[in-house]
Amino acid sequence: MRITFLGTGTSHGVPAIDCMLDNYDRCPRGVCLRAASDPRYRRTRASILVEVNGASLLVDTSQDFREQMLAYRVERIDAVLYTHAHADHIYGLPDIRSYCQHQGGAVDIYGSEETLRVIRDTFGYIFCPPADIGGGIPRLRTHVLAEPAEVSGVHIVPIAVAHGSLRGCQGYRIGERAAYIPDVKAIPTGSLRLLWGLDLLILNCLRITPHATHLSLAESLSYAQQLRPKRCLLTHLTHDIDYQTEEQHLPEWVRFAYDGLVVDEP
Repeated sequence: MRITFLGTGTSHGVPAIDCMLDNYDRCPRGVCLRAASDPRYRRTRASILVEVNGASLLVDTSQDFREQMLAYRVERIDAVLYTHAHADHIYGLPDIRSYCQHQGGAVDIYGSEETLRVIRDTFGYIFCPPADIGGGIPRLRTHVLAEPAEVSGVHIVPIAVAHGSLRGCQGYRIGERAAYIPDVKAIPTGSLRLLWGLDLLILNCLRITPHATHLSLAESLSYAQQLRPKRCLLTHLTHDIDYQTEEQHLPEWVRFAYDGLVVDEP
């Protein structure tokens, strides 16, 4: 299994427009300014590509979807797993039309019932196209994923998590030994049991200080210590996270992910 981190940032991305407008004086730790010279500080909106057994599974179509596909030369998408329907995780969906055309068919998309409902409402022209539609639109097949299932030959287990007022936010256990949870404030006990025995846990870590709907660094580390995967990579990072400073205080098996990071798992 090969996992490519297409994006590791939050809805603002890094550098954040807010900081740039203030000549980077607003950036709490100078991260946005350093992003100009250190690519590991540049964080597009969160998404990963999973390649396993000849299948290419995308998790979320971020607002930076087009640029991510070009940057990492993603040649095929067999299916998309959606974690939830916030804008930074779904608004790249229209550009998947290029893959539908190139592959000569519909792309399967999966998510909770709530997530798929919001996607249908948001992109009504895709699911109920008007007669006078002018440009190409994606061809999609939707699938509610509420129980473990085979997706393009890969065993996927949905992991229900708490993220604000959403009722259908979920992460995924992908194959036997990896899991991806980019947006979460709390993991219910039943979901924690589904995350035991991992080689790789990819987990939300928004910032240093607490947040109402996302894990802070201390909270992320607490979950990592409970689950004790062989390796934990932290993602969905704001400009509050200075990887060079914070990694000095992390266990060796916990690190911050970055855009373009490629991880090969057995």
